[in-house]
Amino acid sequence: MAIAVETRTRPVLALANIHKAFGGIVAIEDFSLELKAGEIVALVGDNGAGKSTLIKIVSGVHAPTSGTITLDGEKVSFSDASAARSNGIEVVYQDLALADQQPVYMNLFLGREMVRKPWGTLDRSSMIAETERLVEELDVRIPSAHATIRDLSGGQRQGVAIARATRWAKKLILLDEPTAALGVAETAKVEKIVQSLKERDLAILIISHSLDQVFRLSDRICVLRRGVQIGVRETASTDKNEIVSMITGVH
Repeated sequence: MAIAVETRTRPVLALANIHKAFGGIVAIEDFSLELKAGEIVALVGDNGAGKSTLIKIVSGVHAPTSGTITLDGEKVSFSDASAARSNGIEVVYQDLALADQQPVYMNLFLGREMVRKPWGTLDRSSMIAETERLVEELDVRIPSAHATIRDLSGGQRQGVAIARATRWAKKLILLDEPTAALGVAETAKVEKIVQSLKERDLAILIISHSLDQVFRLSDRICVLRRGVQIGVRETASTDKNEIVSMITGVH
């Protein structure tokens, strides 16, 4: 029983003393953070604070100059982004990385298509069925799994990108400004999808410039300023004034 309790309370992701330098330029100074299953942590800071660099370190795009990354209690080192994906980490970037000319179901399985044995032909019916199941579960409002990405609204596209990440993520989803280009109504829809991810026991790390959104979605808030970790606050125990002063350094 003790093992089961430890597994539940053990962080999904633990970053310890992460340092990242590009030549003589230090992008991340000394960053430590733990994320648990079913938790949303917001990463905030001005442009150039190091938020995107940190996302790229966790997702295998950049290797840290020093420091350790631990996933489910095991130290990991990702050679590239595909290695991070194979370990259950998915990223939704601002540009979404969707294939505009392809239907929704093909985007959900992009690069990981289901095939029929022994001939290796695409198993379209299974991919369509799985897509329909997932978008219904997440309440992603799209016309159908056959709809072409280019015909969808910005919010619908974002919903598809998050659904794809949810389909493949086993442990962690990283969201980089998921509603930056959306209007109020579509932002609300996407936020509802993000909140539903907690119930799937995934750990969520979200970058957002909107403090309103951060306070609506997150359990904790981590502040970066010029590559330095200023602090982590429980969302329910802080307010916008404190977070703004941490971001700007002005009290």
